[in-house]
Amino acid sequence: MLQKDNLELFLDAFFDGKGEGLPVDPDFWKDEPQTAVQEKESWMEYPEVMAVPKRKGRLPARTRAAVFLILFLIPVTILIGITLFKDRKYLVISMAIALYSVCPFFMIFEGRKPQARELLVIAVLAAIAVAGRAAFFMVPSFKPVAAVVIIAAVCFGAESGFLVGAVSMLASNMLFGQGPWTPWQMFAMGIIGFLAGILFQKGWLKAGRISLCVFGFLATVFIYGGIMNPASLVMMSYAINWKNLLAIYMSGLPVDLVHASATVLFLWFAGRPMIEKLERIKIKYGMIPED
Repeated sequence: MLQKDNLELFLDAFFDGKGEGLPVDPDFWKDEPQTAVQEKESWMEYPEVMAVPKRKGRLPARTRAAVFLILFLIPVTILIGITLFKDRKYLVISMAIALYSVCPFFMIFEGRKPQARELLVIAVLAAIAVAGRAAFFMVPSFKPVAAVVIIAAVCFGAESGFLVGAVSMLASNMLFGQGPWTPWQMFAMGIIGFLAGILFQKGWLKAGRISLCVFGFLATVFIYGGIMNPASLVMMSYAINWKNLLAIYMSGLPVDLVHASATVLFLWFAGRPMIEKLERIKIKYGMIPED
C-alpha cells in the first residue's frame, strides 16, 4: 500500500508528468506536447474541446481500407468457421477476428510509432466494457458494452471503436463462456463501434446526449440484434427461411429491447462525462490525432 505522500507523487507523475524523484517510463512521457490545455487549471474553461471531428465529412484512406477488411474478410472468416470447421474451431476464428480488429487500429499510426499512452487508453476502455458486462451479470442483456464502444468510436475513431467492441466481447466471454457465438458477438459489437466512428466523422452523429442515445438504441436493436438473431439459427442448425427468421427475431426482440434500453441509459448518464474526460486526455497528450 502506498503512503499518502507517495500516492500523491505517483498520481502527479501519472497524470501530469510533474512528479519529482519518481521513476517514469520514458516511452510514456517523452516528446509530450506542451499545449495550452496543460497550462490551464480548470477543465471547464475548455467547453469547445468536446469531441468534434477535424475535417468533418472526409474519411481517411485507412478507414476506407478498413471497410474492406471488416465487412468482407471477417464475414468470410466466420463463414469458413461455419462451413469448413462446423463451428468447432470457434476459438481459432475468434482469435483471427481479434487479429483483424487490431490491423485497422494500427493503420492509425501510419508514419509513426504508437505511444504507450495511446494503447493504454484503448485497453482501459475495453477493460471498462468487460467490467461493466461482468458487473451486471445478474440482469440478462442489461449491459453497458455498446455504450462504451460508441464512446470510444466518437473519441478515437472508427478503427478504435471496432477494436474496443471486438476485444471486449472476446475478453468478457472468458467470464461468460466461449462458444461459436463469440465470433458473431465480436463482429456485431465491432460493427457498432465502426459505424459510430464513421457517422461521427461524417457529421451525421453528434456527441450530444440525444443523438448518442438514439443511435445507441437503433444500433443495439438493428445491428447487434440483427446479426445475433440469424446467427442463432446458424448455430442451432435450423433452416434459414423467412418463417424461422421471423420467429427468431420475435423471440429475440424483448432481449434486444432490454439491451438497447441499457445502452440508452448508460449513454444518457455516462456519455458526456466520459467523452469530456477522454477529450481532455486526448488533447493534453496529443493522442491519436484525427486526419
